[in-house]
Amino acid sequence: MASICVYCSSSTAIDQLYVDLAAEVGTELARRGHRLVSGGGDLSCMGAVARAARAGGAHTTGVIPEALLDLEVGDQDADELLVVDDMRTRKGLMDARSDAFLTLPGGLGTLEELLEVWVARFLGMHAKPVVALDPDGLFAPLREQVQILVDKGFVRRESAEALTWAATVTEAFDAVEAQLLDSTPMAPHADEALEAEPTGS
Repeated sequence: MASICVYCSSSTAIDQLYVDLAAEVGTELARRGHRLVSGGGDLSCMGAVARAARAGGAHTTGVIPEALLDLEVGDQDADELLVVDDMRTRKGLMDARSDAFLTLPGGLGTLEELLEVWVARFLGMHAKPVVALDPDGLFAPLREQVQILVDKGFVRRESAEALTWAATVTEAFDAVEAQLLDSTPMAPHADEALEAEPTGS
């Protein structure tokens, strides 16, 4: 049993198929005996994945900043709903509570979360699985951009491959579970470590 952090959308303007996908992920997560860590919202995909996980018997933990509690509508049915001061605390607590990260189609917040755990993985800061489920190619331009960065030498191929892409729910969970068995940290190159280091401090 693992605690899997699912990054996904809280937007109510998206196509229902993405909400249905999130529900399918929650159902499969519970079927496989895992726990859910989420952003603690009750709307759209975020709510769907949590409700489906609970319906299947999974323990759910939501982490939400006070400022977003009303905006995203807190998941009051969560087994644990942790209300924190800010986004940085939210992301840090979600990371700490999770054994793996699964990203579903989403917007800028989802993309930011994906990039942060992806970078941390290839810098050797954690050895947790990082998987993106993209059944209809929403993130195809991102994959193309990363390939351009690899081709031009900005990103090592091994770093790009620290993120696993999946097209189906089954494929995504199979990848997470396979990688949980191999928790060897990656060894970063000095140039990547320096590039990721914040400046001005």
